[in-house]
Amino acid sequence: MKPLLSATYGHILSGELLDEIAVAGKYKAVPKGEVVLDIGAPIPGLPMLLEGAVKILRVDQDGDELLLYFLEAGDSCAMTLGSFLGSTKSAIRAVTEQDSKMVIVPLEKVHQWMGEHTAFRQLVIESFNTRLQEMAEALDSLAFLDLHGRMKKYLSDRVKVNGSTSLETTHAEIAADLYTSRVVVSRILKQLEREGVVELCRNRIELLQF
Repeated sequence: MKPLLSATYGHILSGELLDEIAVAGKYKAVPKGEVVLDIGAPIPGLPMLLEGAVKILRVDQDGDELLLYFLEAGDSCAMTLGSFLGSTKSAIRAVTEQDSKMVIVPLEKVHQWMGEHTAFRQLVIESFNTRLQEMAEALDSLAFLDLHGRMKKYLSDRVKVNGSTSLETTHAEIAADLYTSRVVVSRILKQLEREGVVELCRNRIELLQF
C-alpha cells in the first residue's frame, strides 16, 4: 500500500505521515460496480482513493438514485466528514465506476492528524471544499439545465473520469444516475447520435464530442 500512497499523495503528505497511514489505514481493492458505502451504513472512516473512480449518489425513499459527483485518485469524500458533526450513518451511496483501490483512515486518526499535520488538514479541507462545489454544480445542473444538457454534461464527466471516450454502460444505468426513465434516456441518446455527439453501440457509448 505504501507505494500507492506515495504515488498518489506523496506530493502533499510527508513520508512519515504516509507510513502512519499505511499502518493505521484499512486497504480495500474493490471491483467495478460494487457498493463501497451505502445509505444508513456506519461510516468506517475517511476514504483516500489510490486508484480508479467512485461515483457518489443520493437515494430517495423509493430507492431511486441521483448522481452527485465522482471521486478520482487523490480524492476523499466530504460526505463522510459528517461524522465530525455528530453523524455516524452514511447519507450517500458510493459505487465504484472502475476497479478501485483505496485506504480507509479511522476517524480517530483523522482527528489526530488534522491537529498534528498541517498538510493533512489542508488535504481534508480542500477535499471538503471541492466536494461542496461539485454538489453545487449538481444542483445547478438540476435547476438550470434541461435533460438534454444534463445528459451531455454527464457523459462528458464520465469520459473525463474514465480517461476514455468509450463508455461501457446501459441506458438503465444512465437513467438511474440522472434520476429519470430509461425511455427518456434512449430518446435523448438517439437525438445526440443524430447530432453527431455520440455513437451508440450495444452496452457501449462512444462520445464523439465533449
